[in-house]
Amino acid sequence: MHIHILGICGTFMGGIALLARAAGHRVTGCDANVYPPMSTQLEEQGIELVEGYDAGQIALNPDLFVVGNAISRGNPLLEEILDRNLPYVSGPQWLAEHVLRGKWVLGVAGTHGKTTTTSMLAWILEHAGLNPGFLVGGVPQDFGVSARLTDSPFFVIEADEYDTAFCDKRSKFVHYRPRTAILNNLEFDHADIFSDLGAIETQFHHLVRTLPRNGLIVANGAEASLQRVLARGCWTPVERFNAPDAWQAGEADADGGFAVMQAGADLGRTRLDLPGAHNRANAVAALLAARHAGVTLEAGLAALASFRGVKRRLEIRGMAGGVTVFDDFAHHPTAIAATIAGLRGRVGAARILAVLEPRSNTMKLGTMKAQLPGSLAGADRVFCYGKGLGWDTAEALAPLGEKSRSFEDIDALVAAVAAAARPGDQVLVMSNGGFGGIHGKLLAVFG
Repeated sequence: MHIHILGICGTFMGGIALLARAAGHRVTGCDANVYPPMSTQLEEQGIELVEGYDAGQIALNPDLFVVGNAISRGNPLLEEILDRNLPYVSGPQWLAEHVLRGKWVLGVAGTHGKTTTTSMLAWILEHAGLNPGFLVGGVPQDFGVSARLTDSPFFVIEADEYDTAFCDKRSKFVHYRPRTAILNNLEFDHADIFSDLGAIETQFHHLVRTLPRNGLIVANGAEASLQRVLARGCWTPVERFNAPDAWQAGEADADGGFAVMQAGADLGRTRLDLPGAHNRANAVAALLAARHAGVTLEAGLAALASFRGVKRRLEIRGMAGGVTVFDDFAHHPTAIAATIAGLRGRVGAARILAVLEPRSNTMKLGTMKAQLPGSLAGADRVFCYGKGLGWDTAEALAPLGEKSRSFEDIDALVAAVAAAARPGDQVLVMSNGGFGGIHGKLLAVFG
C-alpha cells in the first residue's frame, strides 16, 4: 500500500511514517517549515518529502492519505482530498488499526515529561530483552529513531492529549487502548483546543475508561487533577508514585545517583545522567510500568543507569569559546522552570542564559504569559524572541527587570547573547520548533 502523510515532519506523524515503512508500505509525505531532527530522520530512512501542501500532490495517487492534526480545513491538499472523496484517515486511527491491535500497549500520558518517560520505559524493556516497538514524540539517544516496529507483544507509546485530527476532536490517546498507562501529571495546556483544565480532565477520564481490569494505572500521587480524574470512575488497579506513602525517588547525589523507595523503605539505587527531581519522578513511573510488563525492579534500575536521554531534552548542542549551548523542548511555564532547575542542579553557580521562543499555540494566545517571569526566574539572563506572537514579550517579562531582553529579530538576539556571554556560561535554548537554527548561529559567534 502507498500512503501519503500530511504533516509528516511532526514528531508523531514522522513516527507513523517510520512504522508504516517498516510494515512494508510505500510512504511519502508533505509538510511545511521542515526542520531536524525529524526531517533528517525521514530522509535517512528513504522517505520522500514534499515541501508544502499543493493540491497537485493528488497526482501521487496513493492508496490512502493519513492526515496529521496540524492540518486544518482550508489546507489546499486536504480540500482536494475531500472534494474528490478520496480515502483518508487520522494518524492515531491508522496506528490503532494497523500497529497497536493485539499488542500490550504501554501508554505514557501527562502534560509534562511524556517524551522522556516514554523513552525511559522503552529502554527498560529493551534492556530486559523484551524488544518493544515504540513511538516517541522525540528521538531517544539509545535508539536513534523516534519509532520502531518489532514482533514483540509490547508497544510503548507517548499518549498525547492533543486532538486527533480536523475530523476527530477527541484526544489522540483514546485510540490507543493501553493495558498499562502512566498518568504523569495534568495541568492546563493547549488553550487553542481546551477551554479549561476541566475539559482536559474529561479527556483523561475517557482514557481511563478504556483500560481493562487486568491493566495498571501508574499515577502521580501529588497531582490533585489526576485524583479528580480517577474519582470520576476507575476500573483498573492504580499504583501511585511521587507521594510520601507511595513510590518515590530520593534526592540525587553529586553523580546523579538516587534511591527508589516505597512508603519510605529503600528498595534499590540507580543513577540518571538527566538532572532534576522531575526526571527522577519520571524514572520511578517508568520502573513501575515496566514492572507490570514483567521487568523486575532490579533489572529496571540497571537499565536506567545506562539511559542516555532524548534529543532536545537538555541536549548539549556544542561548546565554543568556553560557552556550552543546550537545546530543550520546554515551552510550558512549568516545563521551563523544571528545565532551568534541572540545569542549575548540574552546573551549580555557573551563569545560565535562557534563550526562549514561546511559539506553542497556547503561548501564541498569551494564555500563560503572566507565568513566564516566574518560570524564568532561575536564569541569570533571559533573551526572548517574540516576533509574530500578538502580545508584547518585553511587557510580559518586565517583572524580571534588567536581566530580561526581548527581540523580534533572531540575528539581533544572537548578537545580544554573544555580547553578554562569557566563558563558563551555560546557554539554554528553549523552543518547540527549529528557532531559525539559532543553536548553530550561537556556536558560530562564540567560536
